[in-house]
Amino acid sequence: MRLVIESNKDQVATHAAQYVVKQIKCFQPGPSRYYVLGLPTGSTPLGMYSKLVEYYKQGEISFQYVRTFNMDEYCAIPRDHPESYHSFMWNNFFKHIDIPSENVNILDGNAEDLQKECQLYEEKIKAAGGIDLFIGGVGDDGHIAFNEPGSSLVSRTRLKTLARTTVEANKRFFDGNEELVPKQALTVGVGTIMDARQVMILITGGNKAYALKMAVEEGVSHMWTVSALQQHPKVLFIVDEDATSELRVATYKYFKSLQECVEATHQYC
Repeated sequence: MRLVIESNKDQVATHAAQYVVKQIKCFQPGPSRYYVLGLPTGSTPLGMYSKLVEYYKQGEISFQYVRTFNMDEYCAIPRDHPESYHSFMWNNFFKHIDIPSENVNILDGNAEDLQKECQLYEEKIKAAGGIDLFIGGVGDDGHIAFNEPGSSLVSRTRLKTLARTTVEANKRFFDGNEELVPKQALTVGVGTIMDARQVMILITGGNKAYALKMAVEEGVSHMWTVSALQQHPKVLFIVDEDATSELRVATYKYFKSLQECVEATHQYC
């Protein structure tokens, strides 16, 4: 596990975007060799997406030979609804870069058979060779994707009923009206995320500080699904100073010293 501490959320976004660019370039994708990204939605990764679009427009990176799989999608709202994750990804990222539409994979929350849709999603990931880098955020209660507290740590893509706290947190995207927030979603499982060759988690803000503490300082628990990543062989947390407020001083200093060593040796790939 590596924990990178940046001063603010803008620096978190820049570091994350630069890391993605470096990983793609190190991989050297081509017509018969695609780099596979797992992607999140929500407010936390918006800055990263903005930076990636900027790097693409500057000619720093191409997404022509990148395949993507999104973490989750709401059920029972139209795909073109402004708050669907399909709309989110196209409006904030995909339509601004050169990724072919056929390389984009997002769960269909309106599929006739939701269980089959989840099974097919797992099969698509496997057929793509697995996820090279899965990027995610964390909820206040430590959930990743829509794997709410109590979710199995070996779970696969499935239908989930959202916790009241998640619905409450997401109502800000629905004009503050909780009744408009979908109560179910399709989501990759914790096991799906753990299968990725790398995982990168972005955490910003003091409201996520306790979740970060539980992720890196306490034991693995299905009540804090992000904590499962302690058992992943290559996981990177990129956080801002506000998110570290619950960490022990010794933990903070330890990861800061490691960060300086990595940056000094340029060990990014």
